Parts: sequence; C-alpha cells; structure tokens
Amino acid sequence: MATVDGAYDCVTKTPMGDQQSVFTVISNGGTFHGTNAGPLGSLDVKDGKVDGNTLSWKMEMTIPMPMTLEAEAVVEGDTLTGTIQAGAFGAMAMTGKRRG
Repeated sequence: MATVDGAYDCVTKTPMGDQQSVFTVISNGGTFHGTNAGPLGSLDVKDGKVDGNTLSWKMEMTIPMPMTLEAEAVVEGDTLTGTIQAGAFGAMAMTGKRRG
C-alpha cells in the first residue's frame, strides 16, 4: 500500500463556510483515483497524479455551479494539507486526517 492511500476526514475552507468531506485516495504507481464525498454529494477524482507524497487532481463540480476544481495536496504521515483552486473564488485551503 502506498503511503498516500487511504480515506481522509477533510475540511475545506470555502466561501460558503467550512465544508467537511471524506477524500479517498487509491493509488496505482504515478496515478490515483478516488472521490471527495461531502454533504453536497460526491466528486470523482480526475487526472489524479502521485509524485512521492504529493497529490494533484481535478474535480468537476456541478453544485452550486459547474466548475472545474484543480487541487494539490501533500501527505505527511496521516495528515493531508492542500489547496483547491476554484476559478473566480480563488484558492481554498483543504486539510485532512487519515482514518485509522
């Protein structure tokens, strides 16, 4: 199992307040797939890339409006720290803890 794999309990700081989600990472060499599931539904990971302990990916959001989110995160131990670029809304901080 790769060091980045797992399910993370995450909080993303959005213009609509803190959004909780479960971010799942399933890596396969230099790529990964998974989902980011929260109260507004589940977003599939697109173009997931793994470079050491750094993840980068995109998500196609439809609610509350259609938008492509571009994200990057670093996994250190059981902690995930990242940023989601949300178009005109700018960068949103994302933090998470891996589920034991």
